[in-house]
Amino acid sequence: MQLWTVNLNTPDWQNAPEAPGVCAALSAGGLVAVPTETVYGLAADATNGKACAKIFEAKGRPQFNPLISHVPSLEEARVHGRFDALALRLAEAFWPGPLTLVVPKNEASPISDMATAGLTTVALRVPAGPVMRFLAERTGRPLAAPSANLSGKISPTLAKDVIDDLGAALSFVVDAGPCTVGIESTIVGIVDGTPRLLRPGGISREDIEDVLGTKLLAASPDMRPDAPAAPGMFASHYAPNASLTLNAQEVGPEDALLSFGPEPIPGAEHAQAEFNLSPDGDLAEAAASLFQGLRTLDASGAGIIRAQFIPSFGLGEAINDRLKRAAAPRP
Repeated sequence: MQLWTVNLNTPDWQNAPEAPGVCAALSAGGLVAVPTETVYGLAADATNGKACAKIFEAKGRPQFNPLISHVPSLEEARVHGRFDALALRLAEAFWPGPLTLVVPKNEASPISDMATAGLTTVALRVPAGPVMRFLAERTGRPLAAPSANLSGKISPTLAKDVIDDLGAALSFVVDAGPCTVGIESTIVGIVDGTPRLLRPGGISREDIEDVLGTKLLAASPDMRPDAPAAPGMFASHYAPNASLTLNAQEVGPEDALLSFGPEPIPGAEHAQAEFNLSPDGDLAEAAASLFQGLRTLDASGAGIIRAQFIPSFGLGEAINDRLKRAAAPRP
């Protein structure tokens, strides 16, 4: 494994001597950990079925769980998917950014069936994170990239997290510091002319509905558990090793506390460890620090992590979605 440390404040970071090697590794079917604005992704050439199979193998991810393909522009996305008027409206409003659109796949798209899990749809995103967008443009390939962690475990927002989980499987790790959004992209499916929220994420439901002028529906009720339409839809996901309980009213001295806001809950001063997602009660700050908070508390050795109540409006919906899945019974 090789490391490319990127300073995005340097104007010519794309010309670093490591850049050709990273592009060559991707083009040759290797795995590269790449930061986006959401989380670090485990990237591979989405047109190469063998390369995508390496993603599933490295993560221990079920092969029926589709991958998001990252592309540099809406123009490139339309090579791979069919965008109706609603999908175009969302893409133009939120790309580059933390929004994934699941749309019908163009028959001529070279994205592999391994990346789409054999579905007739494709999940596409133009990330705001400049490294992923640069690599997709430089290689000329859509890059399949789920979160760069073991399947079902806490998503990574630092390069160190990736190395700890997957270092042996990687050709390169690109380290550009902490991810700014900190939770995965919102996923909206628009397949039958009806926009459906498949996964809450870095763009709020309210902002999307404002652009659409209509409400987002839930995922189709006939979706099978063994054929999810998008990533992040399993009941158990993002799980720490410790058990997690939600909406804690108090905390014991052997527990760790995932707190939020300025008001402590009873026993907080005696908790084995505490991580406050946002002392000011800011949901964007809480989202950005969620996964790092879970990793920090998990490393404390506490058997139980107790999470304080977090409101469910705005980005709170995505935070609570991740916490609910992290607290679910493990398969």
